[in-house]
Amino acid sequence: MAKIALIGAHGKVGQLSIPVLVGRGHEVSAVVRSQDQFSEMSDAGATPVLLDVASASEDEMAEALAGHDVVVWSAGAGGKGGADTTYAVDRDAAIRSMDAAERAGTNRYVMVSFISAVHDHGVPEDNSFFAYADAKVTADDHLRESGLEWTILGPGTLTEDDPSGAITVLREGAPVPEDTSTSRANVATVIAEVVGRPLTAGKFLRFTDGDGVIEEAVHEAEGTDAGMRPK
Repeated sequence: MAKIALIGAHGKVGQLSIPVLVGRGHEVSAVVRSQDQFSEMSDAGATPVLLDVASASEDEMAEALAGHDVVVWSAGAGGKGGADTTYAVDRDAAIRSMDAAERAGTNRYVMVSFISAVHDHGVPEDNSFFAYADAKVTADDHLRESGLEWTILGPGTLTEDDPSGAITVLREGAPVPEDTSTSRANVATVIAEVVGRPLTAGKFLRFTDGDGVIEEAVHEAEGTDAGMRPK
């Protein structure tokens, strides 16, 4: 089993991921920005680690990530604070965490991105969502160019629905469906699934809620060239 540094552990996906990861025997370090969040993380079975990634230096991140087998990035500005905050967290902090992981010798990195994190995402620059799309694409590109064993997850529009345990993984070049609903609980299960599947390294798995059992869908994607590079 792996020792996992979960960045963004207090977020909605992060909180759902902790019990799934712990239930599979992993040791989870819950990286949070406030000590006020410690009790929730401990109650969920994780070890809280205090680190505000928005302001932490690469050195500070490397120190926090040392001794871990896997980094899972599930942090984000969440649309708060405008474009500057979005770039500071979703691009700059994410990139620092990747460089820090390499320095710390934590070679496995799982990024929670989004289904349209591709170069031709189509979001106009005057749209408030542009900063997020641009930040995620830039961070994902940096991850691809790193020496890390990366897997990028591209869920669709996140919902509070109960976990169905089933997803549809988009094939290379397939258009994004009109309905991209993806429950956060299913994303948490996919995170746990890819952590234990090293053959998903080098894959960009774009998915929505669907009709394929998550374990089987991820296993099938291991043997494809699904999303190796965005267009």
